[in-house]
Amino acid sequence: MTAGDWADRALAAVLDRVTVTEAEVGARFPLYAEPADGRWTTTGRGSWTGGFWAGLLWLRARHTRKEAHRLAAAACTARLAPWVDADTATRGLIFWYGTAASFDTPETAVLRAKASRACLASYDARTGIVPWGSALGGPRLLARADAVPGLVPLLAGAGPEAATVAAAHLHHHLDLCLGPEGARHHGRPRPAWRFDAATGWQPCDDPAPGWSRGEAWLLLAVADALLRPEVACHRPERLAFAAGQLLELAQTGRLVPPNEAARPHGPVDTSAAAITAVAMLKLARVRAPQAQAYTSHAVAILSRLVEDHLTGPGGGRPAGMLSDGCYDAAKGLAVRHEVIWGDFFLALGLAALGDLLDIIRV
Repeated sequence: MTAGDWADRALAAVLDRVTVTEAEVGARFPLYAEPADGRWTTTGRGSWTGGFWAGLLWLRARHTRKEAHRLAAAACTARLAPWVDADTATRGLIFWYGTAASFDTPETAVLRAKASRACLASYDARTGIVPWGSALGGPRLLARADAVPGLVPLLAGAGPEAATVAAAHLHHHLDLCLGPEGARHHGRPRPAWRFDAATGWQPCDDPAPGWSRGEAWLLLAVADALLRPEVACHRPERLAFAAGQLLELAQTGRLVPPNEAARPHGPVDTSAAAITAVAMLKLARVRAPQAQAYTSHAVAILSRLVEDHLTGPGGGRPAGMLSDGCYDAAKGLAVRHEVIWGDFFLALGLAALGDLLDIIRV
């Protein structure tokens, strides 16, 4: 697929912003940036978002082909290593997106393999999932929509046993989030569930149904599963039905959704839109009859993000910021900000349009 000049210019602006961010944060990891001046709030270890910063550095290295940029991306990825043994299903986000856009150096391949094995070892046969875990605080036995993307492709490439676990993990989340209980809340998926030994799975209030990224994360996970025969062969009819449910929500909703469906006129979440666009580009590669429609929808989302939410030169703010992302709407934390995963998925979508990389591999 090819993009017009607008996509090329937008990608260059986002990646130029990466260089500005790199100078500001040093060896720390950016989380979200103030909308007024682009100043980043950072973390020393990376949290669940660290892989997106590493992924952005890899995308910059692919774009510029500069050795210094490749070395910076490799160094950042190496700093993710302490998360290999952390008790969290977000290792899928950390290690898939932190390595998939790389040049597949021996170091990144080894790190990804270690992370795959560690996640496989964390699989809980009683619940049928790799639990959300305790590393980020709160109850350990949670099933959350953001525990699935990244983990499906991370496990899928680690052998038959791991691919079976990837399918089980995905389908248990789909059954919970999209099943009869989940669908009763005004037609929106329930993105979070807690396991109780006495009563089984119980819905959680946070994140609530209508959380913008819940549906986007699930659609991305389904797209990744459909692209991998070793995962897609498990319950194919259920997977296709889930894809249809999520696509209907994506295609009938706004291009840039509100960060909470309960507040349709409130702040939007550009990061959710960017995730959805990438998922649609992936689905276009696996569903030939609908490929043009999915690609057109993805391009419409990316174009809207660039036209309405990507900062340009001048105006007192750094250029290349994807504004109006949301870190945590329930807590009122950074609800109109640039967020690092929003930048990543916007850059990934634009890079795929411009044929910088194959969308299937990331």
